[in-house]
Amino acid sequence: MNKIELPQRGLYAITGQFDSAHRLIERVELAIQGGAAIIQYRDKNSTLTEQQEIARQLLTVCNRLRTPLIINDDIELAKTIGAHGVHLGQNDSKLAQAKISLPSDAIIGITCYNSIERAIEAEKQGASYVAFGRFFFSKSKPEASTASLSILAQAKQQLSLPVTAIGGINTENGSKVLEAGADLLAVIDGVFGEDQPDQAARRFVKLFN
Repeated sequence: MNKIELPQRGLYAITGQFDSAHRLIERVELAIQGGAAIIQYRDKNSTLTEQQEIARQLLTVCNRLRTPLIINDDIELAKTIGAHGVHLGQNDSKLAQAKISLPSDAIIGITCYNSIERAIEAEKQGASYVAFGRFFFSKSKPEASTASLSILAQAKQQLSLPVTAIGGINTENGSKVLEAGADLLAVIDGVFGEDQPDQAARRFVKLFN
């Protein structure tokens, strides 16, 4: 099977709260069918054993549909199941750890909040993409610090990596974020909080055209 590359542009769908593993996997498949370019598995509630089983099932779906599966903030889980990559938060030492632990072609994303300096350093250390935010009120992280849309233009000028925007992004404000310089729109509730994730994904995909 050919390597699944990191898309340079598109909808980056992140799993939120879910009531059953079966339902989550079903909804992730729908989101991809609707046009989600990347899936991130983010799960703060399941046990490690449950996470491994869910992640393996998600990876099967993502491989079949040629879509990268990124694991949120858990290098060991990404390594164990053979995910396409990992997304890391504010622990600076984790990027170096991921470079050592994961295959050389693994996708590594770094959260940079509202810091262009952090993004520049992440690129130097070998990150695959950077993420800024939150830009708007976020149900999943209401306490997160805010970022200015102007940082997206700065990032596009100073970085050669794909730039991701996250935090309260929906189909009403998404165009504004793309115009500001984002390549990837990271969305949780706007996709998986909807009854029909495939239709929700299609609405976001239209913003890129």
